[in-house]
Amino acid sequence: MSGRSAPCNPQEIGALFLFEKLTPEQLGRLCAEGRVERFEPGPVYTEGEPATCFYVMLEGTVVLYRRVGADDVEVTRTSQRGVYAGSMQAYLGDRVRQVYNNSMRVTEPSRFFVLPADTFADIMQEWFPMAVHLLEGLFFGSKSTQRAIGQRERLLALGSLSAGLTHELNNPAAAAVRATATLRERVGKMRHKLAVIAQGSYSPEVMANLIDLQERTAERVAKAPALSPLEASDREDAVTDWLDDQGIEEGWRIAPTFVQAGLDVDWLDQVAAAVDEDILPSAIGWLNYTVETELLMDEINDSTTRISHLVDAAKQYSQLDRAPFRHADVHELLDSTLLMLSGKIGKRIKIVKDYDRTLPKIPAYPAELNQVWTNLIDNAVAAINSAGGEGTLTVRTAAEHDRLLVEFRDTGIGIPAQDRERIFDPFFTTKPVGEGTGLGLDISWRIVVNKHHGGIRVDSEPGNTRFEVLLPLTAVEEESQ
Repeated sequence: MSGRSAPCNPQEIGALFLFEKLTPEQLGRLCAEGRVERFEPGPVYTEGEPATCFYVMLEGTVVLYRRVGADDVEVTRTSQRGVYAGSMQAYLGDRVRQVYNNSMRVTEPSRFFVLPADTFADIMQEWFPMAVHLLEGLFFGSKSTQRAIGQRERLLALGSLSAGLTHELNNPAAAAVRATATLRERVGKMRHKLAVIAQGSYSPEVMANLIDLQERTAERVAKAPALSPLEASDREDAVTDWLDDQGIEEGWRIAPTFVQAGLDVDWLDQVAAAVDEDILPSAIGWLNYTVETELLMDEINDSTTRISHLVDAAKQYSQLDRAPFRHADVHELLDSTLLMLSGKIGKRIKIVKDYDRTLPKIPAYPAELNQVWTNLIDNAVAAINSAGGEGTLTVRTAAEHDRLLVEFRDTGIGIPAQDRERIFDPFFTTKPVGEGTGLGLDISWRIVVNKHHGGIRVDSEPGNTRFEVLLPLTAVEEESQ
């Protein structure tokens, strides 16, 4: 938007704090190459447009704002004479993209001293060469540091996840190895028991009955009911008594295995009726090995299924086999992240999932959202640990107007009031030196706000801290960053 030009008065601009140390010659050059413009209420320039001018307010009221999703978020509102905005990085030239980083409007008739970006860059280079070198160093040094620390932040998160995943994989893997070794031993004993039975003078009908019992026993193991400790104890006592009555040695050792497999006294009565009394002890021993092998195979199956589930969760978390941008179910992303971090979360922190499963898939960069969940969960766990190590982390999803809400609520120590304004600032951290880079929330902000056109809100008091991530339900046209 163009304003109405007016004469430039060197004395007027020389009274601004930005130019008060300049010589009359320098003020004369500014007036010669710049201009004074009057703007009526409305926009002056728009975020993302080429940055062509440097603005210094002479009088009026200015508002700076940024576009976040479908909303204009106000950054600054002021009537202070001499405030400036616009192409403030023109002195960096082509080394950075010269666009307006925010939008500006005026709420009342306002006057500005306006300097073309090229002139601003030339004057900076000529009049303040040392200052320009210092500013360049600060600008590019900060970018380089932020990039390096950001990579370190990701590596730290990866190391934490790898440690947690290794821990989670180790348990089922060790269980499978133990079960496999025991299974080998049991199968060997079962072969021996079968050889003993086969050496007896048993008719084909008796052998067929034994094979049928073995098959039906295996089927029963697969359908074994879940028993309470009291029910299991009562049934073990009954099975032990039955085995003792039949003269079967060490029935108390066999009973727990039979009960775990769902075998009871009624089933054992069917076994006794199906075989002759003299081979009952051998038949029971053989069936015991059958039951043990079935239970061991179930354990191996459970362990390998758990390993497969963990590997799937790792793939879901990393999104290695998925498109970078796609429609994703946030619940799948949250579950994979929680599973990947379960080792770090530990047993003393209770996880509550309050999901609205009716929510639709949303357009997103899933791998990057997983990084956001990781940062927020990691901070929540640290806050709970700082408060004693026991607490609750609640992860909630809900619809909020045209956006999807993901809320992380923890019962940790909370964020001090004086720190809440700064938590999203790069390199700001309340963690001890070496434990935090101060980029976790900054990275999360960039992913949610800049990449997904969403928003992040935070509300905190001791015992109740909430980070709320708001994501658009529909795709937002990509804007220049």
